[in-house]
Amino acid sequence: MSFLQAEISKILTWSCVDGPGNRMVLFFQGCNYNCVACHNPHTIGLCNDCGDCVPACPTTALSMRDGKISFDPSACTACDACLEACPINANPMVQTYSVESILALLHENAAFLSGITVSGGEATMQLHFVRALFAAIGRDPALQHLTRFIDTNGHLGPKGWASVLEVTDGVMLDIKAFDPALHQRLTGRSNARSLASAYILHKAGKLYELRYLMIPGQTDSAAELESLKAFARSLGGPVRLRLNAFRSHGVRGEAAAWPPMPGDEVAAAARQLARANIGPVALPAIL
Repeated sequence: MSFLQAEISKILTWSCVDGPGNRMVLFFQGCNYNCVACHNPHTIGLCNDCGDCVPACPTTALSMRDGKISFDPSACTACDACLEACPINANPMVQTYSVESILALLHENAAFLSGITVSGGEATMQLHFVRALFAAIGRDPALQHLTRFIDTNGHLGPKGWASVLEVTDGVMLDIKAFDPALHQRLTGRSNARSLASAYILHKAGKLYELRYLMIPGQTDSAAELESLKAFARSLGGPVRLRLNAFRSHGVRGEAAAWPPMPGDEVAAAARQLARANIGPVALPAIL
């Protein structure tokens, strides 16, 4: 039995947009980026038990016990009032899971699934748990048909990738921007490690796709698209690309006022990239 545990913000027992096929998705809590345009901003921070969320909860699913936030999922109606009240983009509804508890969930749903995806937040911040979970799935005869995917910002270093790739079937890597200053402004971090991760993953045959979020007036420029094209070509082989269109749903702060990315412009960018013969170009389901 593993004694490893993970802090998980949410679990989807079925998703068709988080990798190939039907997938269970684990949204891990905590992220080493602070993206202005994050669609899951409540997964960024780690709860500091300040208590601001307790009076915001209309069903008393949250309370303070011995100076710590206590969450009763049976009383929760998923109104998300606590998320709006949190001053640090944390989720007081986070629950702790063991490897065994996730395996049990997979057994319950395995007949309807083709894989599992760990996302977030940033799942690689809890890398030991991810590796233990993926290894356990690979050893379980009833679960060996499931592919194991990581959705990541790529900030993990070479040693981290070396420790987990042997039990990973595919990685979906988000590139937020290519211009270093733009990336720093959008995420609070350098893009050097994310770009380096793409080379590591592609060489290992584990890069399922590069994902790129198009934001009007920021990451949709001709220069950024040319950089995306050149970078994908530099990896040295076919690369699956996915263009996503910025929408303000779920975002906070200044990005909430940004305009949505026009679907026809995303489609035009996809055609431009497809003509470069880098690899298949996927678009979001809704433009």
